[in-house]
Amino acid sequence: MTGAPVRTLLLWCPDWPVLAAEIVDGVPATGAVAVLHANRVVACSEAARAEGVRRGLRKREAQARCPRLTVVDHDPGRDARAFEPVVAAVEELAAGVEVVRPGTCALAARGPARYLGGEEAAAERIIEHVAQTCAVESQVGIADGVFAAGLAARAGQVVPPGGTPGFLADLPVEALGRPALADLLRRLGIRTLGGFAALPAGDVLARFGFDGALAHLLAAGRDHRPLAVRRPPVDLAVTADHDEPIDRVDAAAFAARALAERLHDRLAAHGLACTRLGIEAVTAHGQELHRVWRHDGLLTAVAIADRVRWQLDGWLTGSAGRPGARPTRPTAGIIRLRLVPDGVLARADLQPGLWGETGEERERAHRALSRVQGLLGPEAVVTAVLGGGRSPGDQVRLVPWGDERLPARPGEPTAPARVGELAGSARVGEPTGPARPGGLAGSAWADAQTGPARVGEPTGPARPGGLAGPVRAGGAGGPGRADRSGGAGGFDRSGGPARGGAASSGRGASPPWPGRLPPPSPAVVLPAPLAVTVHDAAGEPVGVSARLQLTAAPARLAVGAARPVEIVGWAGPWPVDERWWSPAEARRRARFQVCLADGAALLLAVESGRWLVEAIYD
Repeated sequence: MTGAPVRTLLLWCPDWPVLAAEIVDGVPATGAVAVLHANRVVACSEAARAEGVRRGLRKREAQARCPRLTVVDHDPGRDARAFEPVVAAVEELAAGVEVVRPGTCALAARGPARYLGGEEAAAERIIEHVAQTCAVESQVGIADGVFAAGLAARAGQVVPPGGTPGFLADLPVEALGRPALADLLRRLGIRTLGGFAALPAGDVLARFGFDGALAHLLAAGRDHRPLAVRRPPVDLAVTADHDEPIDRVDAAAFAARALAERLHDRLAAHGLACTRLGIEAVTAHGQELHRVWRHDGLLTAVAIADRVRWQLDGWLTGSAGRPGARPTRPTAGIIRLRLVPDGVLARADLQPGLWGETGEERERAHRALSRVQGLLGPEAVVTAVLGGGRSPGDQVRLVPWGDERLPARPGEPTAPARVGELAGSARVGEPTGPARPGGLAGSAWADAQTGPARVGEPTGPARPGGLAGPVRAGGAGGPGRADRSGGAGGFDRSGGPARGGAASSGRGASPPWPGRLPPPSPAVVLPAPLAVTVHDAAGEPVGVSARLQLTAAPARLAVGAARPVEIVGWAGPWPVDERWWSPAEARRRARFQVCLADGAALLLAVESGRWLVEAIYD
């Protein structure tokens, strides 16, 4: 380690894990948000800090300080993906960028300072460019070495050349980022970096080892470590421009083959394979077309050419797909064709599956489905995907085959779209759902279905307990009584989905769906709700009041003129209120689980005094 430390410019984005959650998952960073890892806070928003939330707090303590805290699971991959555009923006002004960690990048200050008019001007220009390009706030620090520049960035300071030791001297030893070493130094009476740097280097090495010696160099402002310059990502896309617009399938097939071979050769030169292919086309009238094709295994040159040819065939023949779908035929011939490897991985990562996942049969099936999509449009082949939702029917949606099969999240448009949900989550019981053989499940229910009922969904605390321990009709609690200890009833109407303290927005975690039913899910969801009548022991109709209280304990259930069946247990309500701001689309409904004397278990919903069977438990 010889020579002076390199003048380093470091860009720091405060609270980056919180910003990444907003960029990727839509969690509002302006609210009280905390990112958790191993049940402890690793980052939090400014609003959360104002409520007393700090790094290192346990989840329970953080939620106690801020009851409206939104909890997000830590996802390093999400942080890195969201930071890539920021690094690219910095690279537009200066070369040789090193990513220290997601949210922080560094580069040598000499180059930007020379052509941007000095170090301070370079810092201001980079901050402004990142804000304009990525809509991200950042701070820049310049000092001798990466370590000192990182501390200077937190203060938004430019340390003069040679002034780094003095800048570091008064900082606490905790700035080293080594909690164990900092604790030991404080117990030895050393509280600042200057005091630590004053110790003899040989004694520090003998007492604290190699890591302590490295920390000693950093504290003294002797950070000689070179920057690990990042290589900008290689542009793997291939483009072909055509003077004569392509409007025939045979010409499209020829163009597809040549472009596919170019893409395959470029990927092979980098030791990569394509698993997801983006096909982009521009017509002579400026119309832009785009489609992504997915493949589980290796996309060879022939496979790439096939998919491009199929897609161009589908575009040029102009099939409308399903009745009522928007025609996809372009208004003019194609003059530009671009292939983008949307998903790549190292060739060594592609291995044949033990059960033939990438074998010939699977490939033939994929080719057939892809061909159908190319001719009839993406909606012609769909895949069922489990996602979020309140009702059982909302928890399954259909996505075009080959698209990302991600679960629906609050605020995303799904089918049917349900936005603007409750801010207060209902307190629901946790039924364990014992098996219920026989009963009303079967064609008797399916044959008696009526037209689709309107969906309305009230909110409020739900009755604890579930089908595993049902409340008996006419029990000690009295008709319609339920334990309301979880909070007051009524409706908390907000413009968006709840983000309560228990909510987790990490990928793979269940998003908040206030009023959703607890597990297990019903085995059969009726395509259209079945109208029924529910009566109490005296034969009077049972209703639900505005305060979400039953007028009487349900005792019997009947379908049309059929003989009533006794209700031996029930749980609920689970209320939801949606689209309250639109009278024409407002939906209010309360759901109940009931056990019948014949062993059947049903999911009932009540709206405007009408009882409906939505689903059947197995």
